[in-house]
Amino acid sequence: MKKQSVSATNDYCPQTLFLYGTYKEDGSPNFGLFCWMSYANLDDHLGVMACIGEKKLTKDRIFENEVFSANLVTESMLPVADYLGCTKGYSSDKMNIDLAIEQGEKLNVPILSDSPVSFELKVVQRIPYGDSDVFLCDIVNTLIPEEAVDAKTDEEKYELIKTYAPICTTNQTYYSFDGRMLGKWGDFVKNVHKKEL
Repeated sequence: MKKQSVSATNDYCPQTLFLYGTYKEDGSPNFGLFCWMSYANLDDHLGVMACIGEKKLTKDRIFENEVFSANLVTESMLPVADYLGCTKGYSSDKMNIDLAIEQGEKLNVPILSDSPVSFELKVVQRIPYGDSDVFLCDIVNTLIPEEAVDAKTDEEKYELIKTYAPICTTNQTYYSFDGRMLGKWGDFVKNVHKKEL
């Protein structure tokens, strides 16, 4: 395969999407959409590294409490995820939508009931760089569906992953697990209805 140099890009590296959950100062839940998350070996155990750029409410709350949840985004969750990713966290009515939210089992973090995989994360180190911060986190707890607990072989686990239909993003576009283009960032915002106050 012949290769050619181009400017720095991750256009050819799709990334999985997660909704990070934190609690605001008033105790109400807040979720933001992020994709710069991966895994890290922290003192010989599996951890998470998450990078958040710019000023965001989610980052403010992680600074304050040093805990958050990371909830895998699936196709069925895409309209809400797109809305949460395109709406500023500082908007007073951002969370005025229908979401099934649970309490984390081990940490004081909100968990999305519709997500098939949710991590409860505790920050063990923050690495600031410019307006970005990398958070190295211990995975304190992982929540998965009961049927996934019984999956023993890699094939069984992979089949379950396919049924959950996680999505990824690259080039400001959402893609399905099997490679179908689902839409651009912001295409689904209009499909999310605010609750009547």
